Amino acid sequence: MFYFFPFSLQVLAENLTVITEFLLLGFSSLGDVQLDLFVVFLFLYLVILSGNATIVSIIRLDQSLHTPMYFFLGILSTSETFYTFVILPKMLLNLLSVSRTISFTCCAVQMFFFLGFAITNCLLLGVMGYDRYVAICHPLHYPILMSWQVCGKLAAACGIGGFLASLTVVNLVFSLPFCSTNEVNHYFCDISPVIRLACTNTDAHELVIFICGVLVLVVPFFFICVSYLCILRTILKIPSAEGKQKAFSTCASHLTVVVIHYGCASFIYLRPTAKYVSNKDRLVTVTYTIVTPLLNPMVYSLRNKDVQLAIRKVLVRKDL
Repeated sequence: MFYFFPFSLQVLAENLTVITEFLLLGFSSLGDVQLDLFVVFLFLYLVILSGNATIVSIIRLDQSLHTPMYFFLGILSTSETFYTFVILPKMLLNLLSVSRTISFTCCAVQMFFFLGFAITNCLLLGVMGYDRYVAICHPLHYPILMSWQVCGKLAAACGIGGFLASLTVVNLVFSLPFCSTNEVNHYFCDISPVIRLACTNTDAHELVIFICGVLVLVVPFFFICVSYLCILRTILKIPSAEGKQKAFSTCASHLTVVVIHYGCASFIYLRPTAKYVSNKDRLVTVTYTIVTPLLNPMVYSLRNKDVQLAIRKVLVRKDL
């Protein structure tokens, strides 16, 4: 299973101890506070699941939301549900457990799926920015440029691109020899805390991983910025204040999510791994693994009038 990872579990030298499992330190340094964290994180996880499930269900049930914008939002919510599922259940279990070990292979698998869904989300946000650009700047060509066939291809490209990039990074990390120290100073198998345990020079691997980070974070974010500059220029040409407000309101939710998601991810991944600072990184990581998936359905439901109206329609149908 998962034979594509070039794992080497053989002894490389006589006095070399090969790592077969990792110890996730997580929040173990907080002592009794871990129980309180368990309650808080469990509550937030349930809110994330229910929020994203609500968004996906509303989009499927309401015909007025069967548009490219909400098609991508539904995929984003689905991706984020799996994204949190890869991390949070294990983290919650470790908060109540004395043994916080994870096998070498499971660690690699967790990193693979975490990065796969995370990168897919980044690419989806870029595509959603392009969708808003076409809708506002080229409304007459929108049905052609964002046809269902095009949307399907864009969504598939985001998923395939995300997991191919993830496979590349995970192969780089787990092709390194790991020996002696197996304590991962984190609550899941992320790149920085794992690669620091390698007992060899990792500069070349880190450079390639950094380049991958630039490609999946900076490039989509650059296109989002260019798209919104064009959108802003078009909105300023709209004569009525009501028209300007309506055009901008369709972008506000997306912009809010983009700023939070890309801001936190850039802080963690767009820097040399050697500068890893555990406490600060854990706080930022909690933001984009828990807070961002929590905010997405809230932002899109509270700030989006179409979604609010669709929720009311579904509730009214149930009452009838």
